Amino acid sequence: MTENSVSESKEEQSVNDDAPTPEQSAPDIATTVAAELSSRGIDCEDNASLDSASVFSATTTTTTTRSKSKSPNTRKLRKLCRRAKAPKMVQPLYKYSHHVREDHNHQIFGVQFNPFLDRSQAVFATVGKDRVSIYECVKRNPELEAGEDDGIRLLQVYADPDTDESFYTCAWSYDAITRDPVLAAAGYRGVIRIFNIIKHQCAKNYIGHGHAINELKFHPVLPQLLLSGSKDHSLRLWNIQTDVCVAVFGGVEGHRDEVLSIDFDLRGDRIMSSGMDHSLKLWRLNKPDIKEAIELSSTFNASKNTAPFPTIKEHFPDFSTRDIHRNYVDCVQWFGDFVFSKSCENSIVCWKPGKLSAQRQDIKPQDSTTVLHHFDYKMCEIWFVRFAFNAWQKVLALGNQLGTTFVWELDSNDPNLTKCSQLVHPKCTSTIRQTSFSKDGSILICVCDDSTVWRWDRVN
Repeated sequence: MTENSVSESKEEQSVNDDAPTPEQSAPDIATTVAAELSSRGIDCEDNASLDSASVFSATTTTTTTRSKSKSPNTRKLRKLCRRAKAPKMVQPLYKYSHHVREDHNHQIFGVQFNPFLDRSQAVFATVGKDRVSIYECVKRNPELEAGEDDGIRLLQVYADPDTDESFYTCAWSYDAITRDPVLAAAGYRGVIRIFNIIKHQCAKNYIGHGHAINELKFHPVLPQLLLSGSKDHSLRLWNIQTDVCVAVFGGVEGHRDEVLSIDFDLRGDRIMSSGMDHSLKLWRLNKPDIKEAIELSSTFNASKNTAPFPTIKEHFPDFSTRDIHRNYVDCVQWFGDFVFSKSCENSIVCWKPGKLSAQRQDIKPQDSTTVLHHFDYKMCEIWFVRFAFNAWQKVLALGNQLGTTFVWELDSNDPNLTKCSQLVHPKCTSTIRQTSFSKDGSILICVCDDSTVWRWDRVN
C-alpha cells in the first residue's frame, strides 16, 4: 500500500452497511438523566467567557448528511435527534492564540498533552506522517514584540527510519521507577515506538499486531500498562516495564473489522472498544485470570524463563452492541459509567450499557443499551475525527471538516440545556483530526490535515 493510499483511506467516508434499527430514547429523558447524573456525582460547573476571535452560536439538533439517498435508518435518526432542544447560545470559553505549520506537509492525525507534568508545564505531542513532534505552550508576555514569543515552542522531533511510516496515534505515561516522561506512538506499520523524552531517544519497539495501529491508551492507574487497538481486529495489552504482551482481546466474538478507538474507565477495570464493524465492546480487566496475568507481567523476566510469557487470549467481550451507530465508530470514551461515542453521523451519543439503573457488575453480554443524549454538530461526515474531554470532563471539544471546533460545556444536569459554542478562525479551514486539553484546561490544541497546529486559550 502506498503512502497516498494510506492518507486517502483515513479521509474517505465509509459506506453505510445494513445495521440494526436505531435505539429508542427513554420517556422523559431530561428528568431521568438529571437524576442519574446527580446520583453519580457527575454534575459539572464551568464559566463561560468572551472570545473575540471566535464565533459563538448554537448547533442545530437535526443531523445533516450529504448522502443523496436517505435510508429509513437515517430518517429515524433525524426524527430521534429532533426530540432534543437546541443547545443554548453562549460566549465561547476559548480565544485564538497562535498556530504553527509542520514542515512535512501531511495530515496530523493525533495530539495529546502530557497529563503527568506540573500544571505550570503545558507539553504536548503531535503525530503525522513519519514524525513525532513535542511542543511546549509558552505563556505569552504582553511586553514582548510580536514574533518574539510564539506561544508554541518546538522541543523535539523524531523522524522514523522508515519513511513509509505514518503515525496515527500517541499516548503519554511515565516511568514508575525514574518518574521520567514516556511517550508511545504507532501507526501504519503496526510498530509501537516507546520514547524516552529525557534521553531524546526511541527506547523500545513492540511488534505484535498484524496490521496498522489506530489508537494507544495507557492504563489510568498502572503506568506500565499500554493498550493498543489495531486494523487486525484485535486489542493488545502490553507491559512496557517487562516488555511482554499481557493479553489479546479479539477472536471468536471480537471485532469483525478494524478497531478504531479504545478507552479505559477511570478505575482501569474496564475497556471499551469500537471499530469499523459499527460495534462497541466492553472488556473487563478485573477477572481473576487477567488480574493474575497483569500481576505476573510485572515480575516476569524473559532472561530467567525458558518459556515465553503466558499471554491471555480473551475471545469473548463482557458486553457488545451495534445499536448505537450505523457507521464506523471512530471515537469512544468513558464518562463515569456512561459512554460517549461518535461515528460519521454528525452526532456524539451519550449512552449506557444495559438499563439506566443497572450496576456495572450486573451488565450481561447481550443486554440492551440506554441512549441518554445526542450532542449534534455540522459538517463532520468522514471518519478518524476524534473528540476530547478536559481533565474534569466538564468540557468537550470536537473539530469538523471545515476547521471549526465545537465546544460543549457539560455544566447542567439536564443535557438538553447543554451550552455549545464554535471556535472559528479565517485561516483554519482544513479538517481537524483531534483536539486535546492541557492539564488545567486553560489551553486547547487542535491538529489539522494541512499540517497546522492551533492553540486556543481559555478566557478568564
